[in-house]
Amino acid sequence: MIKETMFVIAVPNLQKSADFYKNILGFEVAEIGDDGWRMYAKDNCHIMAGNCPDAIPPNELGDHSYFCYLVVESADDYYTEINNNYSEVSNKTVTTAPPADKPWQMREFAITTLDGHRIMVGERL
Repeated sequence: MIKETMFVIAVPNLQKSADFYKNILGFEVAEIGDDGWRMYAKDNCHIMAGNCPDAIPPNELGDHSYFCYLVVESADDYYTEINNNYSEVSNKTVTTAPPADKPWQMREFAITTLDGHRIMVGERL
């Protein structure tokens, strides 16, 4: 039985990444006893981020830069929340397109993080 899902990502700058997940995506950020790691948590999603300044940047990995799919209650509400947060600090949006209904019965959109990781966000239709 799988009791929990946790993602592990490599980031080039742990502090900048932690700030992005906290201030833009609404995650809580916690130290976990090692200066090179942080835990990002939001509801039932946990992401362990490791400081890896020499790792291949995720935006150079193509399709492999997707690392998770978050199922949310309201794709539209989360889309609005994160874009409002992001535009306050950058005058840009963090998503590629607004939520759209898909044939696989999900309303979804994509996020590209500060580090170049891509996250899909969806709501069951």
